[in-house]
Amino acid sequence: MVMDVGGRGMAEMEASSAIQKSSDGETGPRLWPALVIVALQWAGRFGLPAMMSEANLVGLILGLVGGLAIMVWWGFFSGAQLGDRWLALVATVVALLATPLVLHDSVATGMQGLMLVAYAAPVMSLAFVTWACLARKLPDGARRVSMVAVLLLSCGAWGLVRTGGFSGYMVHDFAWRWSLTAEERLLAGLEEGGDFPDSVPELVALEDEESFSWPGFRGSGRNSRVEGARIARDWSLAPPVEIWRRPIGPGWSSFAVHGSLLYTQEQRGDEELTSCYEITTGRPIWDHRDKTRFWESNGGAGPRGTPTYDRERLYSLGATGILNVLDASDGSLVWSRNAATDTQTQTPEWGFSGSPLVAGELVIVAVAGTLAAYDRDSGELRWTGSGGGGGYSSPKAVSLDGVDQVLLVSGDGLTSVLPMSGAPLWNYGWSGQAVVQPELTEDGQLLVSVGSRGELRSLRVARSSEDWSVEELWSSTRLKPSFNDFVVQGSHAYGLDSGILTCVELTRGRREWKGGRYGHGQLILLSEQQLLLILTEQGEVVLVEAVPDDFNELGRIQAIETKTWNHPVLVNDILLVRNAEEMAAFRLSPPLQ
Repeated sequence: MVMDVGGRGMAEMEASSAIQKSSDGETGPRLWPALVIVALQWAGRFGLPAMMSEANLVGLILGLVGGLAIMVWWGFFSGAQLGDRWLALVATVVALLATPLVLHDSVATGMQGLMLVAYAAPVMSLAFVTWACLARKLPDGARRVSMVAVLLLSCGAWGLVRTGGFSGYMVHDFAWRWSLTAEERLLAGLEEGGDFPDSVPELVALEDEESFSWPGFRGSGRNSRVEGARIARDWSLAPPVEIWRRPIGPGWSSFAVHGSLLYTQEQRGDEELTSCYEITTGRPIWDHRDKTRFWESNGGAGPRGTPTYDRERLYSLGATGILNVLDASDGSLVWSRNAATDTQTQTPEWGFSGSPLVAGELVIVAVAGTLAAYDRDSGELRWTGSGGGGGYSSPKAVSLDGVDQVLLVSGDGLTSVLPMSGAPLWNYGWSGQAVVQPELTEDGQLLVSVGSRGELRSLRVARSSEDWSVEELWSSTRLKPSFNDFVVQGSHAYGLDSGILTCVELTRGRREWKGGRYGHGQLILLSEQQLLLILTEQGEVVLVEAVPDDFNELGRIQAIETKTWNHPVLVNDILLVRNAEEMAAFRLSPPLQ
């Protein structure tokens, strides 16, 4: 009997000891919660964006949340030894603090410095949980050494890559750190064979050369509207024909065209260029260079604005604020100013992005929400005025109620000034992003993309005596243009809403249809044929009907490769496209008889 009691006592003591060991973590952590967390984390981080590309930002957030959940599980609910729990926390902090020392600048500064944490979280989580599954029976020393190694390597491995920036959906373009960028390949090729000639070559003559005109950003009215040109609607029978392509330095500039010449802006190493090429062959004609370079990790290197052609001169604003006026025939400098210095404006995060506007004898530029006007001939600063709040939009000339005025979208709202004096006329205020230009409809409405969400609003601006009034007619979230300009055809607007082509009517902003995923690209309108030419973010050119009845895609071609944010240009039958790596020209067939 005593033996039985003693046996039961020994059994109870052994059970108690086993429970204690389990609670101390000696038998290993409880893993099933971590496996569930990592599965959900990876489904949210990678599975959701794979189904809906516009959900990538949500995926990044879910990846971070999953990483935090793994830390909470390990620290409080894993049942691991206290020493292991503290060691994992310290090793994670050390990895995240030490890795930036070996990162490429593009990764270290990406997403305002949050890129490493956002991208490393799911990888570190998976690696850590995998380690926890495999190392649970290892001796203490080996287990802890391997834990630290896994955390340091899964984070530090990001030092092996660089990024060329992200897409409109915040998807990064990764490459090995030691691989050459497109700009470096271009510069290497130039060192071997050269590019720009010592003198201007003889140009190929164009039929009806004077009709080849696209004076600057988004055309003559800055509305991406093409009048007169007519193209084939059936690309299966008459597809666009490539006439040339060539590499180009990085930048988000579009084109200005006059006669046989096209003009654009690009970056080459430590020099920012305003460049001239022949429109029919792509041959380089001349360039003007400034010793300056702008780069930021999200959008990459190079100028953001588009040059403006006016009366045999070319006007360009660089990403650091240098305003050049050049002879359009040979690139010789007429005068130059630093608009950033003149307005005491710091270079914004994405660089100065406005394109110069010529208004009579003045050239007007937008410098991060501040307007500055210069004498066209002498370069003398005539006036400055602020829209306030920063911004990346370009000034736009309109006539409202019979009064010529210049509009600027800034972070504080939509501002109107008199072009000759800069005197303010009226303001419509808000707080948020400022990228997309306002559009004037046929019945006099002003359409503006407002605030951080980019919702579309319709305004009625009127003058009574000397006072101006601004009435909001409607506000709609059915079309949120982000940084992608929209076009107006009759009583409807067409634009990219989170990368999906959308048509809204202009009476109340109601959506007519939505279809076609084109990313954060740009588009132009052929008004007479009711057609849209869309240059997608992936470099495709897509032809779509601009009619309110229904979405109808007519054709598409792969025009250029890699991320494309630049606005396309159509002059007569020549379509010009470019991005930060290459540019190309296509001849579009006339309408089929």
